[in-house]
Amino acid sequence: MLSKYFSGSILFTVVALALAAWVGWDSGGTPAMLQILFIVAVLGVLEVSLSFDNAVVNATVLRDMDAVWRRRFLTWGILIAVFGMRVVFPLVIVAVIAQISPWAAVMMAATEPSEYARVLTSAHLTVSAFGGAFLAMVGLKHFISHQRDEYWLSAFERPLNRLGKIEAIELGLVMTVLYVVSRWLPPQGQLEFIIAGMFGLLCFIVVDGISALLEDSGDRATGVVVRSGLGSFLYLEVLDASFSFDGVIGAFALSTNLIVIALGLGIGAMFVRSLTIWMVEEGTLAAYRYLEAGAFWAILALAAIMFLQPVVHIPEIVTGLIGAGFIGLAFANSVQYNRRLPGP
Repeated sequence: MLSKYFSGSILFTVVALALAAWVGWDSGGTPAMLQILFIVAVLGVLEVSLSFDNAVVNATVLRDMDAVWRRRFLTWGILIAVFGMRVVFPLVIVAVIAQISPWAAVMMAATEPSEYARVLTSAHLTVSAFGGAFLAMVGLKHFISHQRDEYWLSAFERPLNRLGKIEAIELGLVMTVLYVVSRWLPPQGQLEFIIAGMFGLLCFIVVDGISALLEDSGDRATGVVVRSGLGSFLYLEVLDASFSFDGVIGAFALSTNLIVIALGLGIGAMFVRSLTIWMVEEGTLAAYRYLEAGAFWAILALAAIMFLQPVVHIPEIVTGLIGAGFIGLAFANSVQYNRRLPGP
């Protein structure tokens, strides 16, 4: 059964590892080949562990998405996720920061990987503020704006849900966090951090607004609302970028080879897509009632970590463990709840 969903990812992994072996062999024989194979495998595992909550959130959007745009996300989205967000987007960032052409950025990545890594890493302050603000809005909107009849961590979720009576409270909370964190930064980075965070907020408003503007009415007889394809597609791609780019920067701790990083993170991205399809088609979120809440708590935790990264270094393994911890606990609580239900 699982082979139906993961066969494509497994095939991609085999091809990616074969390419990694060839790159390693060509650069330094057997020792280099084994080293690169290990790095690619580690990057793939780290990407899956860091992005599992991304897959759950993807599934929550896709289950209400019209069928045509769902297929487009699962086909076009894979290409954008593997190639666009993990190769092209970092190149664009380097080109903008270094004020060079995109082709010059490609040449820098190929011939001066250490300098490319330095320039890309220097964007961490901006990326952390932008991604943290966007992800914070995603998580807060889920808990504040959506009317819900059940709660997982009710001691926290009920008060958050009551805040929904205050107009635009999510924006106010995130803007406050941006200001407070910026005060801990050196003076030369404070304005940059706040501006990048404001653009993250603006991006969320635009993408969420497009989704609401183009939302289809769906089945009026049953009251089921089908999300607009284009708006949800854009929402998911920006969400993926917010999740992935921090991982791209972290990957340079293991390798400065752009091909090696793309192969490793690409493997992770493929498995995240397979997990998304599996959860949508098998109704996993409905079967495990707290899993969705666990994923959004993991997103809020990731947003907090991204806000704090410019102040204190937090290892990627800690980020992955916190996200996995929320989802694992939510899954366990869901299983316990299901066991308490009366039998058929």
